[in-house]
Amino acid sequence: MFKNPILIAALNLVVSTIIIAQSSYPVDLKVVAKIREEGFQRSEITNTLSYMTDVLGARLTNSDAMYEAQEWAIKEMKKMGLKNTSIEPFMDYGVSWDYDYFSLHLTEPDYQPMLGYPIAHTPGIKGKQSLTVVRANISTKDDFKKYRGKLKGKAVLSSPMPKVDQERYRTGRPRYTEEQLKEISDNPFPDPPRGPRPPANPNLVSAVEKNKFYKDEGVAVILESRSGWIAAVRGFARPGAKIDVYDRNETLNHLPIVAVTPEHYNRMYRIAERGIKIKIDIEISTTVGQKRRDARNVLGEIPGSDLKDEIVMLGAHFDTWHASPNASDNSSGVAVMLEAMRILKKIDVKPRRTIRVALWSGEEQGLHGSREYVYKHFGNPNDPKIGKKKAYDKLSAYFNQDYGPGQYRGIFLQENEHVREIFASWMEP
Repeated sequence: MFKNPILIAALNLVVSTIIIAQSSYPVDLKVVAKIREEGFQRSEITNTLSYMTDVLGARLTNSDAMYEAQEWAIKEMKKMGLKNTSIEPFMDYGVSWDYDYFSLHLTEPDYQPMLGYPIAHTPGIKGKQSLTVVRANISTKDDFKKYRGKLKGKAVLSSPMPKVDQERYRTGRPRYTEEQLKEISDNPFPDPPRGPRPPANPNLVSAVEKNKFYKDEGVAVILESRSGWIAAVRGFARPGAKIDVYDRNETLNHLPIVAVTPEHYNRMYRIAERGIKIKIDIEISTTVGQKRRDARNVLGEIPGSDLKDEIVMLGAHFDTWHASPNASDNSSGVAVMLEAMRILKKIDVKPRRTIRVALWSGEEQGLHGSREYVYKHFGNPNDPKIGKKKAYDKLSAYFNQDYGPGQYRGIFLQENEHVREIFASWMEP
């Protein structure tokens, strides 16, 4: 049966605050009916999602664009009537990085506008440049000598041609059958952890080492394509950026890197294999912050009554990579959680426990926002350096939304069999 994720989120929250401590798990069908009516008849989900994707756009953690989006989120929470709204810093995230303008055109041997994006935390270039494009197939340290003295002033095709996976578009993504879902439900524990990784080959070149070689050789721009997804540009952050924590000088002193969609990248690569001269016009403008600053999370609450010191939380990561507003990762999750809070406020529920929503940042780089929040407010009893905080035993439940597109077909228990019966009873109506 189809399950609406917004209504399930709202239902789970209100039931969590009312009956989680009871030995049986009744469902308040009157409240469920109000949730369904508000959600089905007066939903704001499409308006919220559209605003995030169409107006706010991409939201790279700690970027100016993200800071502006977080101010919007706070205004939306206040408009709903949420209390204790706040933008809470969680860690030093280096300097901000935003890209302002990008243009890439193949000009020889043919003309074609090309689709790509600069990699985050890389510099721009001064004005429009016309560059010759060459290949550089470097995977081991022995390969360096093949290209010394041959790359100065060039745009380098640095990665191999990605293989475009057409099968997934012909057949679509297979859906779990009811039998497969039952098997997953009956056997919820994952496979045992993998063994240790084999030792690294010392002769292989890391991305940091390769890019330093290009810099030393006077390369103008690095071009790459690491996606076999049709018409998609997969590009993340500068290699080494996590290690130097998004340092301004490391960013400005690096070479520009551009991720190109596989169709356009592979065209240039095939031309290069024929030994035919390739030229491009390229322009990149980025803004790199002057000072280091903190990344932040956004929070708001529906205060509880007699058990208001106990917390039920829901959350979704608000950050994306810079090339896309990421409708399914995770603008959709944010929209669902905001809609769940809006519905509960609109129908005027009176929860016993406080319901708190958190829109996380830093998820794409390693779950930083949510992890640091938990450490600060709830602690970690398994880490003596952090310890267990007073609020640890006051957290009743946390519901996360980051499942991407597609039909909502269940709730992942995360190996917590104690809540199986509770979730099953809540979803039954």
